[in-house]
Amino acid sequence: MNQNNENYVNLKNLYVGYNGKAVIKDINIDIQKGEIVTLIGPNGAGKSTILKSIIRQLPIVDGTVVIEKKGLNDYSYKSLSQTMAVVLTERIRPELMTCRDVVAMGRYPYTGRLGMLDPEDEEKVVEAMRSVHALEIADKDFNATSDGQKQRVLLARALCQEPALLILDEPTSFLDIKYKLELLSILRSMAKDKDITVIMSLHEIDLAMKISDRMILVKGDHIFKEGQPEEIMNEELIRELYGIDNGFFDPLFGSLELPAATGEADILVISDSGRGIPIYRRLQKEQQAFIAGILYRNDLDYRAARLLAREVIAEEPFRDIGDQAFNRAMEAVSKCSEVICAGVTIGDSNRRMEEVLKAADQAGKLREVDAGGIVGLNSWQLPD
Repeated sequence: MNQNNENYVNLKNLYVGYNGKAVIKDINIDIQKGEIVTLIGPNGAGKSTILKSIIRQLPIVDGTVVIEKKGLNDYSYKSLSQTMAVVLTERIRPELMTCRDVVAMGRYPYTGRLGMLDPEDEEKVVEAMRSVHALEIADKDFNATSDGQKQRVLLARALCQEPALLILDEPTSFLDIKYKLELLSILRSMAKDKDITVIMSLHEIDLAMKISDRMILVKGDHIFKEGQPEEIMNEELIRELYGIDNGFFDPLFGSLELPAATGEADILVISDSGRGIPIYRRLQKEQQAFIAGILYRNDLDYRAARLLAREVIAEEPFRDIGDQAFNRAMEAVSKCSEVICAGVTIGDSNRRMEEVLKAADQAGKLREVDAGGIVGLNSWQLPD
């Protein structure tokens, strides 16, 4: 967590929009030095509009943006470019420029009238490209690179600028998983090691939760919520923010989940410690409704089962399995045509699970499987 209490960027009574008409109103946010702040929200919510207003690409409708105790409009273009670096989603198409040339543009605010780079500038260009793993394409025509490579080059240009404030609009767009992680690691290092303030927008809620010191949720014509991810992010808030009615987002796992299968549940899944989750997902893909249990409410499987199962038979943590949960499990064994055991560790508190498994076995319904042992819903196989 950022330990610097110095406010570096202040958005005061800010109204942003187009042609003098505000689309987002009354924004009041203080951002500290070295803090990573991420805007999230539905497409078209206005995240880019806020960022473009901060970088002076769009005129502010009302209110003020203060950077290091100085009003945004009090900065000259040169002084602002020495303070702030920007990576937007719009693609530049420079003619006859190599990737190295594009990155070198980040040094122009520090050069003289002729724009000549000295050896120190050249070293900064190389270091910026090295940090985003772009040296191998340094001499390649920028327009001939992939979208992911362009994104890395544009980030290198921003790093080369040595900003105190970095603004990024969807920086992980077009990047594969490896480079998403590397980019976010670079941003984290810049913020914490170099005290650079980062304001960005992201689509990936899970990544935003992992990297952000604070998140700003944008919806409608206002800031929907803001705060530390671990304090504000929950299923209901995300559902309301995005208007989700066809699935779930689990903020603990950082995963999107499709709705549970409908209809009568004809399968009971017994598991614990995350071993049932692959089984749940396979059943869901096949649109097979199932019952999960008996699960303790602090178990990993419970977290997934409550979203994916038609019914969850649950018990409170650290308690012996009570009669209510046990009797319901035995009813499920009797009712269901298959009982799938994906692995369960029997201890003192859940000893009654042995009776449930024994009843399923005696009824000829028990199948012991692992995630790789499923070859079809009607042909469960024992693992090798």
